Amino acid sequence: MESQTRREFLSETGKATVMGGLGAFSAASWENKLHNKFIHHVYFWLKNPESAEDLRKLLEGLKKLSAVKTIAMSHIGVPAPTNRDVIDRSYSVSWLLVFNTAEDQAKYQVDPIHLKFIEECSMVWQKVVVYDSVEQQIV
Repeated sequence: MESQTRREFLSETGKATVMGGLGAFSAASWENKLHNKFIHHVYFWLKNPESAEDLRKLLEGLKKLSAVKTIAMSHIGVPAPTNRDVIDRSYSVSWLLVFNTAEDQAKYQVDPIHLKFIEECSMVWQKVVVYDSVEQQIV
């Protein structure tokens, strides 16, 4: 058996701890969290894309909207600074939602918080595109 100094032992233990912690963020871990979930991704194009006030209003509205109880997970984003032929960066804001079930997503559609968001914020966007997806079962 090889002998180790205390410093070497602590160094190796620290590395193992960090690597173990990173494992919690592996692709397999995310797949498991999204297994059988209903994904609802909304893209907004602002009427006035140069308006910081309109962007602020939409972002604040989405933040309030995230309080809907049937939302399992959400993410508000703007186009990343990536450029490839297949990337569409023409939208202003994206709103990614994860629901546990299609029924939860249906409840979200009629939730008073969602309806108030549409009433208060729809005047700032010119276009909205929604992509809904569910997991494909392999047969």
